[in-house]
Amino acid sequence: MRFLSILPIVSIGSLITAAIATVPSLNGANLQSALPLGSTSNASQNLASPESATVPDFLVLGGGGAPSYNEIAIEKNVLYFQRTMKTLGFDPSQATILFANGNDGRKTVRYLDTNRVERFKVPNIPYLKAAATVDNLQRSFQQIATASASDRRPLFFYFTGHGSRNKEDEDNNAMLLWNEHSLSVREFATLLDRLPPTKPVVTVMVQCYAGAFANSIVYQNGDPQDKIAERHRCGFFATTKHLPSVGCTPEVNEADYRDYSSSFFAGLSGTNRIGQRVASADYNQDGRVSYLEAHAFAKVDEQAADLPISTSESWLQSQLSEAATAKLLDKQSLAQLITTARPEQRYVVQSLAQQLNFDRSKSYQDNYDRLDRSVTEDELKSTYLARLKMELTNIAIEQQLRTSKNTQKIAILDRLLKCESGSLGKG
Repeated sequence: MRFLSILPIVSIGSLITAAIATVPSLNGANLQSALPLGSTSNASQNLASPESATVPDFLVLGGGGAPSYNEIAIEKNVLYFQRTMKTLGFDPSQATILFANGNDGRKTVRYLDTNRVERFKVPNIPYLKAAATVDNLQRSFQQIATASASDRRPLFFYFTGHGSRNKEDEDNNAMLLWNEHSLSVREFATLLDRLPPTKPVVTVMVQCYAGAFANSIVYQNGDPQDKIAERHRCGFFATTKHLPSVGCTPEVNEADYRDYSSSFFAGLSGTNRIGQRVASADYNQDGRVSYLEAHAFAKVDEQAADLPISTSESWLQSQLSEAATAKLLDKQSLAQLITTARPEQRYVVQSLAQQLNFDRSKSYQDNYDRLDRSVTEDELKSTYLARLKMELTNIAIEQQLRTSKNTQKIAILDRLLKCESGSLGKG
């Protein structure tokens, strides 16, 4: 699917069924501890001293595959990311930006004017380096790999654009780049593997069916049938591998945008895309906002049909069958489940439960069975239900995993969580 659209109303069971599957045993995986990706001190204080800071490599890839679906919202996402960099104390010129047709002067950005007439304009992004082609992306990764041979600066990769679903293998979905060329999960894994093993990588990807790209980060060759990759990397995705995402629109007014990019970067920086301050996402009160906390902020803040997922969550959800997960959720109340949750997980559960008027002394299923039909048929509340069940699922599976004493799987999870708990703080 090329165009990002609102998710149709579907049953909660089908959403969660799609998100949970079994995978082969991980016995024999060779694991390493993750390197920290950010400091633990206050981000705004750290970022005030660039001369003493470690500046990540920033690589931004954006645009549609052709003018007909190269919406202005994608361009505005890149511009918002540049403002986010500035808010966090980074110079936007430090990012390598590949967008649509690049600097060739053609009018390729699609938008609606004040009369609701479709128009096209030239991309207008400061520091735009080149077109978002497969060749340019490969070249950029090679340049970063060469320059990174002697350092361990993290790479922050952001993709805003369109994705396509592989009907034969949803674990190998693709992102659509300029000239309608695609790059699959496994092809992207090949690019990531060109980087030095010691280089940390964080990705944020917001295209349709983006969740499949967790495979390119977690597994060797991007294949969930393969071994765990011995790399210090993690990612955050607008939605699961089965679903389209929201956000690509020709509408010009950013105040009306409701998408994962808007919420994630607002949570990360404390400033939304129209310049307003938002509530702090520092849920563990350690003086900084981690990627995990920004991800949690988005799960509550985003008023659209996305089901955000991270690498650790994707991996966790692959560890148990639907039936086994249902048993975990049915036998515990929400209040019991969140006793082992991290602060950002508690925030998500408590916030979504409040939105749905759930009784936290009861289980998810007990609450669901008592819902009025109008709630389950409401698109946004149906999305909140799915997000809440996913969050409780993540907590329950992690809870069982940690009590199982399976040191190998616990090490995999801890390595992913350590990466996801990093931040864009300098120092």
